[in-house]
Amino acid sequence: MTKTHDFAAVVLAAGQGTRMRSDTHKVLHPIAGRAMLLHLLGSVDSLSPARTVVVLGKGREQVQSALAGREVRFAVQEEQKGTGHAVQQAAEALGRYEGAVLVLYGDTPFVESATLARMLERLDAPDAPGVVVLGAVQNDPAAYGRIIANGDRIVKMVEFKDASDEERAVRLCNSGMLAVRCADLFRWLGQVGNANAAGEYYLPDIVNIAAGEGRQAVVITGDPYETAGVNSRAELAHLELEWQRRRREQALDEGATLIDPESVWFAYDTKLGRDVTVEPHVVFGPGVEVADGATIHAFSHIEGATIGACASIGPFARLRPGADLGEKTKVGNFVEIKNAVVAKGAKVNHLTYVGDAEVGEAANIGAGTITCNYDGFGKYKTVIGAGAFIGSNSALVAPVTVGDGAIVGAGSVITRDVEPDSLAVARGEQKGIAGWAARFRSKMTRKAAE
Repeated sequence: MTKTHDFAAVVLAAGQGTRMRSDTHKVLHPIAGRAMLLHLLGSVDSLSPARTVVVLGKGREQVQSALAGREVRFAVQEEQKGTGHAVQQAAEALGRYEGAVLVLYGDTPFVESATLARMLERLDAPDAPGVVVLGAVQNDPAAYGRIIANGDRIVKMVEFKDASDEERAVRLCNSGMLAVRCADLFRWLGQVGNANAAGEYYLPDIVNIAAGEGRQAVVITGDPYETAGVNSRAELAHLELEWQRRRREQALDEGATLIDPESVWFAYDTKLGRDVTVEPHVVFGPGVEVADGATIHAFSHIEGATIGACASIGPFARLRPGADLGEKTKVGNFVEIKNAVVAKGAKVNHLTYVGDAEVGEAANIGAGTITCNYDGFGKYKTVIGAGAFIGSNSALVAPVTVGDGAIVGAGSVITRDVEPDSLAVARGEQKGIAGWAARFRSKMTRKAAE
């Protein structure tokens, strides 16, 4: 999305999240493999903010570490005195900025960039409202703050604890997110008091203060999904389920086949091509891209992998980060691949581990093969040439190269390079001792009878 407005974002993330009962900061709990805060910042960043300020409190070191390398400024709310007080802490980090400000929440991850743009557009409208509030009509308003409105004009904002029974019956709820001009924001915050049921400085009170100056506040409504916040593990799980439901529908709309959609779990960045088939009980971790026509069979777990067109994966396969599978490759049951390139048409069909490796076109890796890539101190590479055949139950001790067209006999432990088109066999010579088995059984039977 192209930049259409000059704005700054203030993201509140100072809440302690005690209901999560976790050592992990609340806003860093993941949905679809990505921290809630990063989902939100993705929407903000797509609009190219002039600056972004994240307001932190207890556990701020975790959040600062998670945001290392991003163009983000930090402010600290040492004492929890409410949302209005939290926003005030961002004043210094905003510096001399004078434009529009979006106030957002790190535990409300799924507000869309298009909705944020609408808020900014409404703030810049000819009737020049003082504040634009994002609301949603909730089926179950619960403890949300209520918006009393006439059309889109806000008559009153009231927190649930302070609302009358009549006001609590209103289903238009305050998300807490709003757009306001910077100078107005801090001037009105300076007038907010804490004479309320919680003894806190509420950010929404600026709406009532603005009205006292004759400045109109307006509400725009969004999907309740966009305004859903997380305060507990249960709410986190419910929002994960809703995200997954929407992502499954998107995959189906875009031309993928999900045999049992509810058993497939996506990550925030999963990419599926057309005519991809995903069987039941498949889990996609972050960083997966699947090309057109590929099939992911049941009970496979895939993370950080690229899968080529018309490839076949699983069932019961595990692809780890760095797995790069070419067109028409086959990876079968109980196969694990990590940091390995498997070229077009190669087959790794059963009970095999391939790590830190290159596998050439049309190579065939037999059942039970292991690339021994780690010696306890370092990791080393195995190269298997095009058309090579690795017999079952072989161990390739890296660093080692098996040349194009070579064959490794079953049960071999390969510790030296194998020349192209040669046969390598590295196992003890088989011997036969006639009659030994019968004599052994007779001896053991007599001993058992004594």
